[in-house]
Amino acid sequence: MSDMKASGTPRHLWIVGIVALLWNLLGAMDYIMTEMKVETYMSQFTPEQLAFFYGLPAWVVAFWALAVWGGVLGAILLLMRKKVTVTVWIVSFLCLVVTMIHNFGFAGGADIVGGSGLFFSAVVFVVALGLIIYARRMAGKGVLV
Repeated sequence: MSDMKASGTPRHLWIVGIVALLWNLLGAMDYIMTEMKVETYMSQFTPEQLAFFYGLPAWVVAFWALAVWGGVLGAILLLMRKKVTVTVWIVSFLCLVVTMIHNFGFAGGADIVGGSGLFFSAVVFVVALGLIIYARRMAGKGVLV
């Protein structure tokens, strides 16, 4: 059985695209719930963590928004087989890196979120990087146009 559908799109692109969209929508949900201060969602965090999240400078929140919504847009563009997916995900990734540098390098976020928060942030980093690599390969093979 071939890995390609009749349209010339590899089946794995649909799988990766749908999983990437769901993954990035989880990030978007976290962003919305945090920024809207939804009590039922935010009640899972300690008072110190809440103070940290609510005390982020506006520019960090802006980079976080670009990272999150860029991830969602990139997944949609991947499903549409658009080559610009690569650029969108690179910009999203760079915004993610900026927020991580601020949060963990300058704002003491590692002490506040603890080991599980650091682990999850590392997973987000690796997945975002993996999606860029995947999209670049698909663009190089002419799957993304």
